[in-house]
Amino acid sequence: MKKVLCIMSGGMDSTLVAYIMRSRGYEIVALHFNYGQRTVAKELACFREICEDLGVSEKYEIDLDFFKTIGASALTDHSIEVPTAGVEPGIPVTYVPFRNGIFLSIATAIAEKEGCSRIAIGVVEEDSSGYPDCRESFIDAFERAANLGTKETTALTIERPLVNLKKSQIVSEALKLNVPLHLTWSCYQNEETACGICDSCRLRLRGFEQSGVKDPILYA
Repeated sequence: MKKVLCIMSGGMDSTLVAYIMRSRGYEIVALHFNYGQRTVAKELACFREICEDLGVSEKYEIDLDFFKTIGASALTDHSIEVPTAGVEPGIPVTYVPFRNGIFLSIATAIAEKEGCSRIAIGVVEEDSSGYPDCRESFIDAFERAANLGTKETTALTIERPLVNLKKSQIVSEALKLNVPLHLTWSCYQNEETACGICDSCRLRLRGFEQSGVKDPILYA
């Protein structure tokens, strides 16, 4: 059976990507990163529940503590406040320097080991927080580099099916595929009830509102 390595945060976007890849007939190898983010325990719990719902038999949970040493992001440095005033233009302080590049590097190594022909990632360029490592041009360049840096018998394609979608379209696609959205988590700062005011919560809530459906998770 053809195999795909899915990078899964426990959030709505990467979860939908995993269900899309399953619908295309791929066996999923799941990969999750604990990188010192504020909601690390909640995201890990969501990842595990989603993997169980998907019937994933092979999963990786990788700890990357060095992100806290690097800092420079409100997600990993608790001395920097998570912005709650609304989504603003430009690159926000929640950007974690080159996070997706590092994630994809590790994913490439695991995909080569597991014999996966695909890596799938839930990057969204058009309707996201403006992170540079979510741009399709970056993913294209990384795919070329990954294939240059692996065995000749390794031929990887990086799937990014959501990259040009809006959040409302992501919600609609998730509903079509019966994705368990109640198991997903998007909040940047809370683990019990979502704050509703960080950039990630605002984008998620706007997507549900524009889709005309209620978000199933709890908000403060």
